[in-house]
Amino acid sequence: MSVRRVWLAWSAGKDSAWALHVARQDPTVEVVRLLTTVTQPYDRVSMHAVRRSLLLRQAEAAGLPLQVVEIPAPCSEEQYAEAMRAALHVAAAEGVTEVLFGDLFLEDVRAYREERLAAVNMTAGFPLWGRNTTELAHEMIAAGLRATITCVDPRQVPADLAGAAFDEELLARLPAGADPCGENGEFHTLVWSGPMLEQPLQVRVGEVVEREGFVFADVCEVD
Repeated sequence: MSVRRVWLAWSAGKDSAWALHVARQDPTVEVVRLLTTVTQPYDRVSMHAVRRSLLLRQAEAAGLPLQVVEIPAPCSEEQYAEAMRAALHVAAAEGVTEVLFGDLFLEDVRAYREERLAAVNMTAGFPLWGRNTTELAHEMIAAGLRATITCVDPRQVPADLAGAAFDEELLARLPAGADPCGENGEFHTLVWSGPMLEQPLQVRVGEVVEREGFVFADVCEVD
């Protein structure tokens, strides 16, 4: 049986974490590295605002090496593409020709990823694509995935969800029309426990701030 060596795009959040969990159940796939974008001025995972220290803890708990792509802020499309190309050269050197993503249904995002990877003779895989997001959210929680909301778009969901747990209570609080997995950018998460991690991270919620129209909860390691 042929086994594909792949990288997995890791946002530190629940969808990428669940994509890792699903990929590991596929005997034809071997995830060999996580790929994450970090915004340099803040030293945090882009958009999810997760501290680099927690990102490194996650990768350690997942038992995988981490490829960090550092980008400036603001970051032009050309700068992003060049930084990503450099990372994908590392993938090619490892014999990797495919990157997996946790995207669920946004066709334009999928097309963008496929186009970018095709430009360097690589392909994109989507282990969660087309799943019913309501069913998927409940499945994640029932399986023991634990996550904290790190970023909220207050135009779509209540601002006070920043710092809340991703659990059944949160799903019940989401307004009509909000995606239960936050696929439309309603919220982003940090996973600190679940079947994809060998041990849970010890975290606490710190300061909550509003910046550039979004509300961010600073999740920190417990001292």
